Amino acid sequence: MSVSNSPKPVSPCVSICALDGDDVCVGCFRTGQEISHWGRLDADRQVEVLRRCQRRMAGELAPCLMDEVVPG
Repeated sequence: MSVSNSPKPVSPCVSICALDGDDVCVGCFRTGQEISHWGRLDADRQVEVLRRCQRRMAGELAPCLMDEVVPG
């Protein structure tokens, strides 16, 4: 687990909470798992989620961060 002195980013939630067929929110572009785990992620992982959201907004593939950090 990484330790960061960086402040945690603000949640990207825009109160348009609806998951599409790929489990990605049409408002903030986080996956359902990323949304569920957001408050428990350290700042570095939250920043990585935000990077993936930007990629998804641009139409790129960006796998869910939780698939990489949560076993099984």
